[in-house]
Amino acid sequence: MGLRWLWRHRVSALLLVLALLLLLTLLATHSLQTNRTYELRPTAERRNQRRAAEKHTSPLTPNTHQPHKPTAKPEWQRAHPPVVFLKTHRTGSSTVQNILFRLGEREGATFAFPSHTYQFNYPDRFRAVFVDELPEGSSQFNLLCSHMRLDLREVRKVMPQNTVFITLLRDPIKTFESVFGYYTSIIPAFFSAHRAAANKGKSALSVFLDSPETFWDPKEPGNGLAKNPMSFDMGLNNQKWNGSWPEDLTQLEEAFHLVMIAEHFDESLVLLGALLGLEHADVAYLRLNARAGNCVTELDENMQEKVRSWNVLDTLLYDFFKQVFWEKAAQFGLERLKAEAARLRASTEKIQQKCVSKAEVPPGELEDLLRPLQTETATIVGYEVRGNLSLQDQGFCVRMMLPELQYHSHLYFKQYGRDMRAAPAD
Repeated sequence: MGLRWLWRHRVSALLLVLALLLLLTLLATHSLQTNRTYELRPTAERRNQRRAAEKHTSPLTPNTHQPHKPTAKPEWQRAHPPVVFLKTHRTGSSTVQNILFRLGEREGATFAFPSHTYQFNYPDRFRAVFVDELPEGSSQFNLLCSHMRLDLREVRKVMPQNTVFITLLRDPIKTFESVFGYYTSIIPAFFSAHRAAANKGKSALSVFLDSPETFWDPKEPGNGLAKNPMSFDMGLNNQKWNGSWPEDLTQLEEAFHLVMIAEHFDESLVLLGALLGLEHADVAYLRLNARAGNCVTELDENMQEKVRSWNVLDTLLYDFFKQVFWEKAAQFGLERLKAEAARLRASTEKIQQKCVSKAEVPPGELEDLLRPLQTETATIVGYEVRGNLSLQDQGFCVRMMLPELQYHSHLYFKQYGRDMRAAPAD
């Protein structure tokens, strides 16, 4: 039972969600897009232009009447460079992806989407042939931010030469605990530990960490995330240290313009904003795809050490890029970064107060449109949008809290005028 199985059997239900979203879009009478020119730094003129434009825009989808005839959209190419976001598992990357989805939709970006379902044939290494066709009226792809296992050479075949590469890393202990909790029933090594734990009176994670080699088969493709999951996503050898690791790290450092750090999330978004020429409102966010508190396992020092030992390459990767992150932060200016992060938090809090009536809502209390994908061993909570919002504000707020798969389906249909294809049978 692999990750592809999960996506394939979720497609039918998610297409129903897409139908609901498209029903909402029929309410729109004006275009969401605005013709704005971004500068490197925000200006009063730009802010005034935005406010004036927002008075005349619909909160819902542009071009809904003729989705099968995409038109050329130069706004993104005038305002931003092309972007690749390597979406790593259980690091907070769904939140960053949502920021890019919203920005891309508003600015008319052309997305490089998988030709089937929501991922680029994961856990296989990325290949250019996994990308759907360039839509009519577009001269290049502007954004690639769906799950993949990185292959830089293949990604560069798809994206323009001036593409900006970004990703997000998280403390390896927290990452592995989250990966295990979310994918216990999906990753073979974890599921074996789960079954073994049934008769031992211990948690599946504890049983796994006592003897991970007992459950982990490195030849099983579905076990990619079972050891050093961030290294696996980055396209590195995640099984053991070898002589290519120093060179591979150097290549990644040269390729990635920004490696964000989840433990310094707001500071990371400030640097992202500076890199892409964005305002605080552009990178304001709601934390998405988060587990309910009772699904998070608190690890004592002994278990933390076992996680660290099993994921030693992820620790190396994280420590390396955390140092690179602070070097970039120093170049930006630490005091300036602190002040900008505080302003971003204030902007985010203001938007949360505007949009959210209830947070950490159990999935059973959420409407289909706003219900995140669930797994058998993790409860993923969501948000309830405030009532009595204008149509424009409702569209804005719904997008802030729209789960990955629903937003992905929505954007794909807008771009191609058709539903996503299901994953092919094995």
